[in-house]
Formats: sequence, C-alpha cells, structure tokens
Amino acid sequence: MKRILNAGSGHQSARGIAPPFNSAEWEEVRLDVDPSVSPAIIGSITDMKAIVPSKSFDAVWSSHTLEHLFTHEVPTALDEFRRVLKPDGFALIMCPDLEAVANQMVQHGADHVAYVSPAGPITAIDMLYGHTASIAQGRHYMSHNTGFTADRLGNLLLGAGFPTVNIRRGDRFEICALAFAEQADQNRIQAELSRWGYDLLENSL
Repeated sequence: MKRILNAGSGHQSARGIAPPFNSAEWEEVRLDVDPSVSPAIIGSITDMKAIVPSKSFDAVWSSHTLEHLFTHEVPTALDEFRRVLKPDGFALIMCPDLEAVANQMVQHGADHVAYVSPAGPITAIDMLYGHTASIAQGRHYMSHNTGFTADRLGNLLLGAGFPTVNIRRGDRFEICALAFAEQADQNRIQAELSRWGYDLLENSL
C-alpha cells in the first residue's frame, strides 16, 4: 500500500482527499495544526521534522493550505514536502488563483458570489483573504496570508528542488500543481491522475 500525506487536511468531512487517492491502494495520513479536526498527526507543514520522517511518503496532497501561511513560510513548507517524499514520489497542490480572482473582482465586484462550496457562498473577498464566515466564528487560522499565480507557485516548487513541475489553471479559481521528485515515473503518474481529471501533462515547467 502506498502512503499519501494530506498536508493541512482540515476536517475530514469538509476537505476530503482527492479522488485518485481514495482507494484501497493508498493509505491517507492526515496532518493538521488544528487538533479539533482530529488529524492523525498534529503539526505545522512548515516544520514536520520531529513528526514525519524523511522519504516516508509516496505522495503529498495539499489542498488550499499554502495560502494560510505567511509569504516567507511558503518555501520552508515546500522544502518539507520535498523532504518527506520518496525519491520516486510526487506532490499534488491546489490553491486559489490570484489572477482569476482578480479578474472576477474587476468584472463582478468583491462581494459577488462566484460559486457555492460546502462551506457556503464564496466571493472574491473570501478567496483573497479567507472564508469570512469561518473567520467570524473565531477560526482565525482560516485567514489567507499570501497568494499565488501559476508562475509564482511553479517557480517556488522548482526552487524547493522539484526538477519538474506541471501547472494547470482550473475552472473554479484555483491552480493545480503537480511536482515530481527526481526518480518519479512522470508518465505513469500523469496517466493515473489524468483518468480523474488531473491532466497537467502539457503545462510543464
């Protein structure tokens, strides 16, 4: 069985693992800084050395987590993703697309509902600064402290030592990045992910 680290998992019912990893082939290990979401490992993605051994995971999944860090913390977190991956592993990362959000704001205004998520209506303000309703309930860690364009996220991943990074701008104001470790079988991994709609093959850096 292959192991995937759900880095910044959130609550299990609110932010499930990506469909390609929701199978008997994969063992999901949930890590989060918030004990109330009952992760398997409690800790920050910026410093996992004491809680996650090096080269211990086949994949890292990070969905809408990096934007909650401060800008200077992002390279450290990506270094940690690279450290915990096996030499033939990969990281699949999702985060808001600042370029798409900016276009949405210019066209429709900051408070226009762009889409409805399981957490409720989402506006450009929510995508830029964090989910307003969650923050109002005292969940201040839901604030967004940095942001990404496709180029910025790709270059940060390359800077963290991933030799190849594929980037796709999605339909719902988000970026999807697929970063390969040095011995990863890129064609096989991409083929498996593309069956679930994660087709990033033509957008490599």
